[in-house]
Amino acid sequence: MPKPSWLTEIITQGTLIAQFSCVLHCVHEYICDVTLCVGPSMYPTFNIQGDLVLVEYQSVRNDRLRVGDVVVARSPTNPKQAVCKRITGMPGDVVEVAPQYDFQPVRHHLVPRGHVWLQGDNLANSTDSRTYGPIPLALVRGKVFYKIWPLSDVGPIRPPPAARLSISPSPPGCAAA
Repeated sequence: MPKPSWLTEIITQGTLIAQFSCVLHCVHEYICDVTLCVGPSMYPTFNIQGDLVLVEYQSVRNDRLRVGDVVVARSPTNPKQAVCKRITGMPGDVVEVAPQYDFQPVRHHLVPRGHVWLQGDNLANSTDSRTYGPIPLALVRGKVFYKIWPLSDVGPIRPPPAARLSISPSPPGCAAA
């Protein structure tokens, strides 16, 4: 007995939807994703109200992260949240941490193996590695490479001002974070 044409149509459409869903899942999990970066910590790179950005995952998987890259990572203080910060220190680097107040000294931290040092571009309003220390590379989800919204700012992510990246040779008294 032949299938009714409506049943054949439902099976065909269901198969196409399942295939599309599988492809979309694979792209989302292994290639890239769209993410909203909101908050003041990455201003002026990202707007405080939020920017839509593209995040790619291959740089993390292939160990191609570098100082200056903007990444999305799981928050070390709340695993249900993601943070968007700039890498300012890679494993083995000594990161100079400027004081938040005039009476505080400059600190130096050695970034341990398997960790990165993350900081927001807006140092006056960012909770980052200066607060929670270096984070494990395993928490880094992907590298932000392109801004897609707002339309007036569409384009690749700009490198940071040179003053934001303060890596130095290991000074005496370096704190192993």
